[in-house]
Amino acid sequence: MQRAWAIIERELRRFRRSPALIVVSMIFPLVQLVVLGYAFGGNVRHLRLGVVDQDHGLPAIRLRELSGAVAANALTFEAVPYADGGEALADLRAGRLNGVLTVPPGFSRRTLAQDDPRVALVEDNTDTFVANALAGSLTGLVAAYNQPGPRARRLPSDVTLDVVELYPYVPYIQYLLPGSIVMSIFMMVMVGGGIIFIDDKARGLHEGYLVTPITKLELIAGFNLSGAIKAVLAGMVLLSLGSVVAGIPDPFAPARLLRLLMVTVVTALALVSMMFLLMVRVTDPLLPRVTFGVLNTLLFFPSGAVYPQQAFPGWMRAIAVADPFTYAVHAFKCLLLKNTGLLPVAWDLVYLAGFTVAAMTAATLLFRRTL
Repeated sequence: MQRAWAIIERELRRFRRSPALIVVSMIFPLVQLVVLGYAFGGNVRHLRLGVVDQDHGLPAIRLRELSGAVAANALTFEAVPYADGGEALADLRAGRLNGVLTVPPGFSRRTLAQDDPRVALVEDNTDTFVANALAGSLTGLVAAYNQPGPRARRLPSDVTLDVVELYPYVPYIQYLLPGSIVMSIFMMVMVGGGIIFIDDKARGLHEGYLVTPITKLELIAGFNLSGAIKAVLAGMVLLSLGSVVAGIPDPFAPARLLRLLMVTVVTALALVSMMFLLMVRVTDPLLPRVTFGVLNTLLFFPSGAVYPQQAFPGWMRAIAVADPFTYAVHAFKCLLLKNTGLLPVAWDLVYLAGFTVAAMTAATLLFRRTL
């Protein structure tokens, strides 16, 4: 037991000399608990609803006023007035709106004539949680509209809400596919970019690079590009097979594949640059293996890959704003589920490209050419 105790003492001393490992292994599981606890089941709020009034009669004005009151109190949605229905639908397809409520011409006349008055909700059904929350809120709004006031007579005919889905039915497996693609890219980045670099340091292979005339930028670019190539291959394989398994319509259209390849490349570069920045000063080979599990939770779930960000608390939405996963998942959702062009994902590409440049610049400044 004395010899066994010597081994125990050595390992405990080694553990004590790595405060980063202590923090990651003991404190970060609490972070995982908090993130996962708030990542599912929250109330979906702060949606954007375009309101197109093509009637402008008194019943239509009352309906618009009621929608504004619901928006101000329940905060489920924000009512955005539109004069042109075509513009509202274009913003809906581009992802700037979650739904469009249309009051058709003749609504007031049909209401007073007891001629089955109707309003239409056109919703972006690629996110089932958001679509259900919006439809439920507007169903309640129409029911409240149909109730007479304390001193008013009941309207001659109740208003009916027609819900129109903008896209074909999207099963949950298709909803999860964009997040799964980003996760496959990230897993390859961790294995092919982060762990290999730390293992090279631990085995002494890193010293061979330091005696060559290669510059810091060239060394970092070489590591990042090699990791990005492997991540792109992993992402495209899952994208192709996953599209077939999930039933994505026309998954191998050349133009769509080209756009998806562009997003995959930019995503891989952003994630591998981030991993290199996080690992550039790390020397303990155990630390990245512990950290990666926490990074999966901290980056994947706030991105909206499995549940809409509109249900998250404010601090979690703040994480999502800086999270590169958010922009990659949004881009893949637009291209896979909505089959859009590059314009709706332009900001995603700009952010990921800027994130890559910033991470590589910071990693170059932090990189040491000394042991």
